[in-house]
Amino acid sequence: MTSRERLAATLDHRQPDRVCMDLGATWVTGISATAYTRLREGLGLPAEPPKVHEPYQLLGFVDEDVRRALGVDVVGLWGRSTIFGFKNEGWKPWRLQDGTEVRISKQFEYTEDTNGDILVYPKGDRSAKPSGRLPKGGYYFDAIVRQQPIDDDTLDPNDWAESFGEFDEEDLAHFEREATRIHDETEYGLVMNFGQGGLGDVAFVPGENLIEPKGLRDPNLWYEYLLLEPDYIRGIYELQTKAALRNMELLRQAVGDKLDAIIISGTDFGGQEGLLVSPELFRTLWKPFYRQMNKWVHENTSWKTFFHTDGAVGAIVEDLIEIGVDILNPVQCSAAGMEAEAFKRKYGDRLTVWGGGVDTQQTLPFGTPEEVYQEVSERIRIFNQGGGFVFNNIHNIQAPTPTENMLAMYRAVKDSYGGGPLP
Repeated sequence: MTSRERLAATLDHRQPDRVCMDLGATWVTGISATAYTRLREGLGLPAEPPKVHEPYQLLGFVDEDVRRALGVDVVGLWGRSTIFGFKNEGWKPWRLQDGTEVRISKQFEYTEDTNGDILVYPKGDRSAKPSGRLPKGGYYFDAIVRQQPIDDDTLDPNDWAESFGEFDEEDLAHFEREATRIHDETEYGLVMNFGQGGLGDVAFVPGENLIEPKGLRDPNLWYEYLLLEPDYIRGIYELQTKAALRNMELLRQAVGDKLDAIIISGTDFGGQEGLLVSPELFRTLWKPFYRQMNKWVHENTSWKTFFHTDGAVGAIVEDLIEIGVDILNPVQCSAAGMEAEAFKRKYGDRLTVWGGGVDTQQTLPFGTPEEVYQEVSERIRIFNQGGGFVFNNIHNIQAPTPTENMLAMYRAVKDSYGGGPLP
């Protein structure tokens, strides 16, 4: 099979010739620029400062030579702008706090405060208040909450309208050009980093891309207002859903059936031991809107819908299946009720598992290479039966992850199908 055929078989729950693999196609299946630099070295590939194309989590762009060395099957279609509102265009040298040499957008503007923290400006506009903070010694940015005074009596969902803009002609030309290039010049599967259906995703609630965000922007208050002001939150979700449906239509016109999957939502619903919201609240406040989005995709395209949520989400998995979710990422097997074998047995013929290949809380960062190898081999054995599994670790590979453990992970993937040694 080609990589594109392998992904298609996997998503259709047909047994592929080997496990399908992703590294770096999405913002939740990527790798820290620091770890990526060491991975290249471990693979014996030439040193090359990585492009930090996702600055919020400081993720490195995965290059073609790494994809080929590891047997990666999927690439991502990305928008032109980052979470901080500046565009990824032109690449200037920058040095991470751990000394890693990288490249980053020429529109990336920052200052360093007296504590040694890095402050980034929305849209690269130094006249605005900073919207992100990279703590000294940290591995990724935190959102800076710029909550303006709010009056519960005058809450207006339309204050959020600026957050839900329509793709412009340059955006659509970019998507058409990139999707056509990938489809015509490569054999990779293609997933769209859309995410505009991420209702209440606290990564975006603060409005890091906006010069002056309006409305409720404090993630801590957000969870309170889910219960105190549900009509206000529902009004925001209605605006967001309408905009997401419109942009999916524009995207369909631009790329047609060149996409294999589209990331609808990255909203996290689970913690380590259970849901962050009650099943009842999910069913009243999220489920109707997610149903609309999935229905539109399935009625108008050949794409599969990809939903990301970490944590113990077993209580709503049947709800996700009912409303048409095709792919769940990542299946955090270390969370309560998410054990791999039971999950595959119960949902494996109805959901594609994208991720879940190794525990990134303990095994990958802190285990021995032998422990990593064994766990990866076991997860592939479980999840890849009958298709429906795209291998990736659970969320992004973090900066301090030992090189030996990353190599052990990819060696186990290759050994699962006799793919030969790593370079």
